[in-house]
Amino acid sequence: MSTPCNVVVLLSGSGSNLQALIDSIDSTSSARICAVISNRVDAYGLERAKAAGIATTALDHRQYESRESFDAALIEAIDAHAPHLVVLAGFMRILSADFVRHYSGRLLNIHPSLLPKYKGLHTHQRALDAKDTEHGCSVHFVTEELDGGPLVVQAAVPVNAGDSAVSLAERVHQLEHQIYPLAVHWFADQRLHLSSQGVMLDGKPLASTGYIFRT
Repeated sequence: MSTPCNVVVLLSGSGSNLQALIDSIDSTSSARICAVISNRVDAYGLERAKAAGIATTALDHRQYESRESFDAALIEAIDAHAPHLVVLAGFMRILSADFVRHYSGRLLNIHPSLLPKYKGLHTHQRALDAKDTEHGCSVHFVTEELDGGPLVVQAAVPVNAGDSAVSLAERVHQLEHQIYPLAVHWFADQRLHLSSQGVMLDGKPLASTGYIFRT
């Protein structure tokens, strides 16, 4: 196998997408999660990482005077692991422009909506309020525009009569756990990259909607 693709995962919460990534990696995988970093010392995702033998770091953003000083410390902590890819897995911080530029082309995020719809928070309730017939999730490269970077892959579920934000979120999470590992492995296998032509998969530009994942 070629040199592993070092992946650093950033999270703030339970780490279910981290667990999906951990579960997707075996001895044949190019991806290697070398560290998990959280801005919350009590994030359960840190426990998931420890159970898998992955190095962990907690940086409490409240201990820093500004967003920029926190992001500078975060960059230092990430770069100590020489990452090829940084994965945002429920990292509930708006990142500074300097941070995003530092990791340009190697920073992925997953968002619980069919972007460009419903950037920001409360996406499931917003989809219900709009009476959408489908909802889903999107993996994208991160740019300075919040939830606005080039799309890599999207997956959709139907919105059922009687759905609540909770029931809809549960089904979307199941898709997140499929498409995020897919995108990470594409990157680790050098099949996926961001170029001046946009998102490239296997040497061909993806459509503006990204790859449409179908179950």
